[in-house]
Amino acid sequence: MRYEYAPDLKEKAKEIITILGMNHILIDEIECIRSSGTSTRRTIARCHALGKVMQMGLKRKAFYVLEFIHERFDSLKPEDKLKTIIHELMHIPHSFGGGFKHHDEVNEHSVNKFYEEYIKRKFNEN
Repeated sequence: MRYEYAPDLKEKAKEIITILGMNHILIDEIECIRSSGTSTRRTIARCHALGKVMQMGLKRKAFYVLEFIHERFDSLKPEDKLKTIIHELMHIPHSFGGGFKHHDEVNEHSVNKFYEEYIKRKFNEN
């Protein structure tokens, strides 16, 4: 596996957070990474969290890493890239404490609602 920072994706995540009012997500406490060389077959992206025991051991607050798998993510259509970023951001709970929202809440229906709201707000602002 190879990892590199993805400032383009972090900027897009920051824009999505701002437009959708996801104020519980602390932009300075997340990072976006592009990975390559994975053997997973269906995964496009993942959300990783610094769990409670690691937070305690490192004496720091929660931190989230959004990982985007180059071989799958970068070939998506722009709409699907946006939906994927939204999906990963939606996994971050309002507590921003190191946990996750699971797929019973973060699913195609809820992501599509957030995507439609993002498009509506983005293009009504300009």
